[in-house]
Amino acid sequence: MRIQDTQLKRFVMDSGLVPKKDMEAAEKVAKEEKRTLADALVAGGCMSEDDLRRVESYVLGIPFVSLKDTKIDFEILSLIPEPVARNHNIIAFKKSKDTLEVAMLDTADLPAIDFVKKKVGLKILPRLTDTESMREALRQYQKTLKDEFGDIIMKETSALKVVAEEDGEEVSEEDLKKMAEDLPVVRIVDTLLRHAIIQGASDIHIEPMEESVLVRYRIDGILHDAMTLPRHAAGTIAARIKVLSNLKLDQKRLPQDGRFKMEMDGQKVSFRVSVLPIYYGEKIVMRLLRENRSGFNLEGIGFHGRTLERVHDAMKQTTGIILVTGPTGSGKTTTLYTVLDLLNTPEVNISTIEDPIEYQMPRINQTQVKSDIGFTFSSGLRSLMRQDPDIIMVGEIRDEETASLAINAALTGHLVLATVHTNSAAGTVARLIDMGVESFLLTSTLRVAVGQRLVRRLQEDAREEYTLSASEKAELAKHADLDTILAAMKEEGIVKESATWSTIPFYRAKEGDEDAFKGRTGIHEVLSISPAIQEMVMANKTADEIEAQARKEGMLTMLEDGIYKAARGVTTVEEVLRVINE
Repeated sequence: MRIQDTQLKRFVMDSGLVPKKDMEAAEKVAKEEKRTLADALVAGGCMSEDDLRRVESYVLGIPFVSLKDTKIDFEILSLIPEPVARNHNIIAFKKSKDTLEVAMLDTADLPAIDFVKKKVGLKILPRLTDTESMREALRQYQKTLKDEFGDIIMKETSALKVVAEEDGEEVSEEDLKKMAEDLPVVRIVDTLLRHAIIQGASDIHIEPMEESVLVRYRIDGILHDAMTLPRHAAGTIAARIKVLSNLKLDQKRLPQDGRFKMEMDGQKVSFRVSVLPIYYGEKIVMRLLRENRSGFNLEGIGFHGRTLERVHDAMKQTTGIILVTGPTGSGKTTTLYTVLDLLNTPEVNISTIEDPIEYQMPRINQTQVKSDIGFTFSSGLRSLMRQDPDIIMVGEIRDEETASLAINAALTGHLVLATVHTNSAAGTVARLIDMGVESFLLTSTLRVAVGQRLVRRLQEDAREEYTLSASEKAELAKHADLDTILAAMKEEGIVKESATWSTIPFYRAKEGDEDAFKGRTGIHEVLSISPAIQEMVMANKTADEIEAQARKEGMLTMLEDGIYKAARGVTTVEEVLRVINE
């Protein structure tokens, strides 16, 4: 239910909140632009959104709550998953036997109310709140988790049995297994894993040091200290993770690799485990891989305009190679899986050869490389060719043999998707030629080369607007073609035709806001193999010369795409420069 314009005008005028002259001006704007009176009052600066919510609360009879300085019980808060709470601005804060009170910025968001009702099976009582209350409540997802995590760890580590090798005697595998199944260590590891999933971590690092054990999470590409544990916890935690990963408990001198899965709130997460002996014990790194991640689209991971068109054009081909390039952790696999998800129809047979299989996808035949028994990318690719595939994905082209097989697959009527480790899209051509691929074969098979990096997303409610100064513009112009970026924004209808860099707003994180960034998106450059570039490849031109030609043909570089996204408020210029310069 929303407040009617006549009701709003009567209440605002009676209460003296807005002068008559301003009300008349707002009514005129609302009529001309076909907006509600509420929107016109906010846009004209006559009322803030929070003032309007308080008025709505009074007129509609919906209670208004302030959650500032209110600590919400974690069990109640977590009834609504954090992604739903953030996307719909809805917070569970009070529960009785049959009802759940939820604070919202928009009580007319019926799908959100319906979702929560189905999930908790209680009668939902919506309450209006203000923006600051919502931000503080959303922060409690992380803060409460950290508090709860700390309490559990301190309680359980004191109950841990110490794994020691006294008098030079090694603890037997049987004893280690018993300790690994002890309740305190099970709770510690379970809490640590769950906390990492909710925080959105991509990796967990457990590092034994001289007097303690450091636990760190990589969130949005950056490592953060999560917890420091007592030194005696290292052995039992390592043993527990080895049991989960089906590794040898008594092997502490050689590296080991394993894998296990867990399910939380309907989300399946696979953990890829690496154990490495170091001076103070065994360092454990776990990569978190969220499974069943279908439903992606290229726009959602950062493609737009001409870059999007070029990738779509390459996907429409039935033969050729689509290459994605970038350093480790730049989202290459996610881009390839997104393309596979879009190509995955009943009419085609898709096979992959990967190391490791990161996401499991229905209707796609995925094969895991096992180098220790001689099953490599090249031998796997040879076998795949006998499986009547239409589309093949090669996890990584590492050597001449794999590159040659991928080129031959593309020449014999297959669409091949693969990744290569280079710094730029233009660099992939030189890299493949260095591997021994003939330039005439490369020009006839390569469709597009996509270079990419990941930048952190800036939260809308945690950013402030500014315009570029002359010195900032001059500095950016040294590394990027600002005219090309502006032309792309005008072509896509992002800014008006009359816009200049002096009028386009940029954004930065508000000072002191620790939660300003959440999630990541891609910045891309897509090199399309045009006739001119084919000639340059045949003439053995350098990567810089090929890139210069591609830019003449309208390619945005990764830096330029980053500036484009900064101008749209998706990220900041500083974040783009940080990622590009790494």
